[in-house]
Amino acid sequence: MADESSNQQSCGGKKRAMLAYGVIQISATVVSALSLAAIAFGLCAVKQESKLFNGCVEAVVAEGRSQSEAVRYCNGG
Repeated sequence: MADESSNQQSCGGKKRAMLAYGVIQISATVVSALSLAAIAFGLCAVKQESKLFNGCVEAVVAEGRSQSEAVRYCNGG
């Protein structure tokens, strides 16, 4: 009889530990998903900036400057 009550008490502790592990695992998955979304959003911004820079270089080269002068101009120098 005493063995059964001690088994029930230790089982309750295991349930809490497993619940805590599950919550931590789900939280880590959510944080990972948010991080990946932030990285993807950052890469989209870099792609847009690259398109604008290339457009600037093409426009300056079309004005008659060399490509190195165009890159310097578009970088702000």
